[in-house]
Amino acid sequence: MRKIVTSVIAGIGLALACGTSVRAQDKELTIFWAEWDPANYLQELVNDYTAETGVKVTVQTTPWPDFQTKAFTEFNAHGDAYDLVVGDSQWLGAGSTQGHYVDLTDFFNQHKLADVMAPATIKYYAEYPGGSGKYWAIPLEGDAIGWSYRKDWFEDPKEKEAFKAKYGYDLDIPKTYAQLRDIAEFFYRPDQKRYGVAIYTDNSYDAMAMGVESAIFSYGGDLGDYATYKVDGITNSKDAAAGLDMYKQLYKFTPPGWGKTFFVEDNQAITGGLAAMSMNFFAFFPPLVNKATNPYADVTGFFANPAGPDGKRFAALGGQGISVISYSKNKDEAMKFLEWFIKDETQKKWAELGGYTCSQAVLKSEAFQSATPYNKAFYDTMFMVKDFWATPEYAEVLDQLNQNIYPFVVGGKGTAQEALDKTAADWKATFTKYNRYK
Repeated sequence: MRKIVTSVIAGIGLALACGTSVRAQDKELTIFWAEWDPANYLQELVNDYTAETGVKVTVQTTPWPDFQTKAFTEFNAHGDAYDLVVGDSQWLGAGSTQGHYVDLTDFFNQHKLADVMAPATIKYYAEYPGGSGKYWAIPLEGDAIGWSYRKDWFEDPKEKEAFKAKYGYDLDIPKTYAQLRDIAEFFYRPDQKRYGVAIYTDNSYDAMAMGVESAIFSYGGDLGDYATYKVDGITNSKDAAAGLDMYKQLYKFTPPGWGKTFFVEDNQAITGGLAAMSMNFFAFFPPLVNKATNPYADVTGFFANPAGPDGKRFAALGGQGISVISYSKNKDEAMKFLEWFIKDETQKKWAELGGYTCSQAVLKSEAFQSATPYNKAFYDTMFMVKDFWATPEYAEVLDQLNQNIYPFVVGGKGTAQEALDKTAADWKATFTKYNRYK
């Protein structure tokens, strides 16, 4: 009889186990992100979660130009198509104040993520409003503006001799924007189909804005006071104008037809043998070290954004955090997934696959910094980043910036000061409209 009871209990246990497995397999999570290599790395990573838990996780993507529109169309409809989103840092204001994101403050504090993740990634990918201690995302993909360059051009003895004769110092990785400008001018040789530099000029989203703000920040300027929304005298300061003016100077040394370019074109400037230096987000650098996609992979180097005239050195922040969508029907399962994602071993695997982890421990490790030719520059950059406005009306102020600086940088109309004076006036009117001034 005892044997029979044991068999029955064992049978019940097996049935429960099978039932648990079946239920796990029935569970699914959908993560929404833009269509690029990091999303492919994330899908590969989350396949491990599926293997461990039976919960299927799909990373659904859409091309970058459609990403913001598609995400917010779903948010505004309170749709449950996505359980989590890897959203741009600028989305935090709208995502949190308009009820699209789940408040992750308790989760953040419980797991002491302020001590785990790099400080800049917490400030810009997770917290809103700034300094509030309220968190709406877990830092997922660190990213920022960096540079690639042609090492063989820089190291050619004849080029080095000619450069020193013209400029009076050694040709090397630029330590300042002034040196970057000199090098761009030196290699600008349209008759040889060689050009000095490739920069972002697309004004349809945040491309040119990210390139310009890297220069403005390093020249000692700023976009405004994010706590008070004060813009007069900040957005249009002389330092900010000097940074914007430098960006326009760099535009003179770009390849022909460079008036509407973003990450694809800036990588092509290197893979096509066009430019000596090229700006891009670090997330787009993997193809540049792949011989299958870059015939100059062996002679391509990387460096972090140079300093301005007073030694200040900043770079525009890219990257994203991952948020739980408040309209998801699987929020509890999404929170379990986040607990798995922040584990040290998961973060290490994320970096090994090519993702830019935000874990301080992984970033500081020798294994990470020596894993690729650009990881050291990425590490240096992530401790000197600054970001655009994350206010709920960020899209409106981004469009106003684009409308004002594009005619100056690409069209050669007006001055840097005039472009930023107009921007400050537009932003003040916008922030007044949304009652940001108390």
